[in-house]
Amino acid sequence: MQGTLKNPLYIRHLAGFTQWLRILNFEPSSPRDMPKILTEFLVYLEIQNCNHPHDIQQEHLKKYLEHLHERPSKTAAGAISLNYIRKHLQVIRKFSRYLTEGGQESFAVKVRIKGKSTNIKCILSLAEISSLYEAAKDDTLGMRDKAILALYYGCGLRKNEGANINVRDILLDKELVYVRKGKGYKERYVPLAGTGKTDLENYILYARPLLAGDKKDNALLLSVNGTRLSGHMAYERLQKLKGVAGIKKPAGLHTLRHSIASHLLHSGMALEQIQRFLGHSSMESTQIYTHLKHEQI
Repeated sequence: MQGTLKNPLYIRHLAGFTQWLRILNFEPSSPRDMPKILTEFLVYLEIQNCNHPHDIQQEHLKKYLEHLHERPSKTAAGAISLNYIRKHLQVIRKFSRYLTEGGQESFAVKVRIKGKSTNIKCILSLAEISSLYEAAKDDTLGMRDKAILALYYGCGLRKNEGANINVRDILLDKELVYVRKGKGYKERYVPLAGTGKTDLENYILYARPLLAGDKKDNALLLSVNGTRLSGHMAYERLQKLKGVAGIKKPAGLHTLRHSIASHLLHSGMALEQIQRFLGHSSMESTQIYTHLKHEQI
């Protein structure tokens, strides 16, 4: 059910929400995809004669989720996946947050989605992670590869978070990484210990000065030109390591984040701690790893 919004208030809120996503450092795909999901929800509300955010009740949200369970997928045969329904609920939560932070009348989101994920994300095993580390050489680029693994696996950073880390954000004495440009511009500290700390320290002391040359870039990860290494370039380095390690699974930087979360859960870390570690604003985003754990068992 996708229609055209007619309510001027909802049209204005949709435009403001889209701009808010652009301003708040969400992944580049978010301002493209989330407004489409929100449009579907707002059109549904119009059909239900719910024409103002303060009129949105939990029953509206519950019925909307039921509607999503029943509607066919637009891209594949059958119903839409449970993960995609979770995505709808996440967008609705963000819309509620956008209204609240903007001082506008908002609504509460108390509904929960039950059931296991039908779209399991790729997870690398501990042995495969070890093989990535073994594939990294001891030269300048190899030390940078280990720093990339330290950020994206050891610290579980998102692609943009890792690319935006500066040298001063690596607090070796406190064994912390300061994530100043997290999703939604939320800041957090991530613990840094063991191999990750050693690899980052070695990179900063020995490899980074060679990459920097006479450039004065503040970025932690540098390209061979001495400029900030982009998330795409870090992804390409991961693909090279995968090739050397003989890993056939499709895996990107976010796979490393999923992998460390899964490994922490398997080791017994509480879900609330993993939520803080990953910087999730909603526990619902973290609970996906409990479904992964049950699926793997």
